Amino acid sequence: MEPFDETLPLAERVYAVVREIPEGRVATYGQVARLAGSPRAARFVGQALHHNPHPIETPCHRVVFSDGKLAERFGFGGASVQRELLEGERVPFLDAMHVDLARCRWSA
Repeated sequence: MEPFDETLPLAERVYAVVREIPEGRVATYGQVARLAGSPRAARFVGQALHHNPHPIETPCHRVVFSDGKLAERFGFGGASVQRELLEGERVPFLDAMHVDLARCRWSA
């Protein structure tokens, strides 16, 4: 990925990173924070995605915790909806709440 213009608000940088995650892949909150230029802002990433103004264009369902766990408070229907969306993209799971990061982590 190209470096972002640091003058853009962090939320806009977060949304831009998330829009780059390809279908069938996931990224972690920390990975998105790092790619957005604020490596210590993983919690902010979660908040920004919870208030995502463009959920169709910004696939926040592709962002998971560092252990591959789904977001129980996924802003658009809970973990069950997040899982359904990821399964529709053929993301592999280890169990009901964890994606297989070894097989589907985005390598940006």
